Amino acid sequence: MSYELYRSDWRIVGHEWAVRHVTHALNAGRLRHAYLLSGIARIGKTTFARAFAQAVNCLSEVARPCGVCRACKLTAQGNYADFTLIESQGNALKIEQIREMTRTLALRPVEGRYRVLVLRRFHEASLQAMDALLKTLEEPPPHVLLLLTADTTETLLPTIKSRCQMLNLRPLPVPTIREALITQYRVEPERAALIAQLSGGRMGWAIEVSRDDTLLKQRAEWLDWLEQTLGESRALRFERARQLSEDRANLPTLLALWQSYWRDALLLAHHTAVATITNRDRRHTLEQIARSARTDDIYQALLAVRRTLRYLQANVNTRLALDALMLELPRLHISVS
Repeated sequence: MSYELYRSDWRIVGHEWAVRHVTHALNAGRLRHAYLLSGIARIGKTTFARAFAQAVNCLSEVARPCGVCRACKLTAQGNYADFTLIESQGNALKIEQIREMTRTLALRPVEGRYRVLVLRRFHEASLQAMDALLKTLEEPPPHVLLLLTADTTETLLPTIKSRCQMLNLRPLPVPTIREALITQYRVEPERAALIAQLSGGRMGWAIEVSRDDTLLKQRAEWLDWLEQTLGESRALRFERARQLSEDRANLPTLLALWQSYWRDALLLAHHTAVATITNRDRRHTLEQIARSARTDDIYQALLAVRRTLRYLQANVNTRLALDALMLELPRLHISVS
């Protein structure tokens, strides 16, 4: 096998360091049996996992993954016999799914070198499902490659993490996302620049928004809620908490957005250039907050949002966590433009 058989061009946007790491392992014959791909939602974990699967089963004898052979094409479409993507059922990956997967792993690959299984959103796996996976991780069949994706690793068993090669995918630079939207997805440059700035480094989110304005409208509504909440009474804030608790599936995304908002306010309070903030379309209200609130209050609000995100990941009572957050946000009277 040529040392350069596997190449570092996977035709995905960003995450070059992770691609190089895997490519080096493949060329050196040191591929691990399980990898844990972590990173914030919509950052590109599943796209990376699919490209990984293409690489290990690509039929090219020149440069893998080629992207054009039968294995690469069918894997991209999700129809390859030796590629399986397992999704959570409801809000959790269940033990029955892991048991079914284990039976599949006992079979030899149908066509490829490896039977590749992607366990998506593994941070939602039940404890029983994690326990069921441990035996496979401890005694993996030689022809199996397991790829776990997780928005956070905090809820995973230490024994799961210790048996996987961890790759933490980091947010992409704004220029990288902007350029990809323009060149690969034919997004008009000014719109691409706005979406890239708002993406928080999440290529998947940027692609979704470029195709559908619904996410941008949802984002505007969530920020409107936050800005209105700052001037409301305690009773109205608790009512907001009640309404938010009824949409638990979207809470991580909402709180990540609020976190970026308070981060922007903190940057402006420290007289950082406007160009560095994420939510530049909210500059008017952010500058008011930076001027009228104490820096320590802004910092505490940021910490409160981060703490609430951790509480939700640890399955703390949603309503109680949101009530506590509402009490920690500063009381401000701002003019919303």
